[in-house]
Amino acid sequence: MTYDPTNVFARILRGEIPCEKLYEDEFALAFPDIRPAAPCHVLVIPKGAYVSSADFGAKASPEEITGFFRAVALVAQRLGVEQSGYRLLANAGPDSHQEVPHFHVHILGGRKLGPLLAPA
Repeated sequence: MTYDPTNVFARILRGEIPCEKLYEDEFALAFPDIRPAAPCHVLVIPKGAYVSSADFGAKASPEEITGFFRAVALVAQRLGVEQSGYRLLANAGPDSHQEVPHFHVHILGGRKLGPLLAPA
């Protein structure tokens, strides 16, 4: 998968598509998923053009990596899911069902989530 600068998250970052900003800093932007899979389902995206976690890990600066994951932790805290528990999910590539070619982390919580994968 190659980075597509016209993907929906890139367009959100450029302000071409509106979103409900739950958190934003120099490294990350967080907003609700448009198709929530749990009562709490928020996406956190880095501000740089990275297609996957591997791409992010290989090309992002140490400051970007640290800033992004601190933002993920802060968003989870602000959502109030730390006590009951939450799941972080990052899809990478077509077999994982990654729909947008921009690295992002899903924060899911607000109920018991069940097993990690559905039966094959």
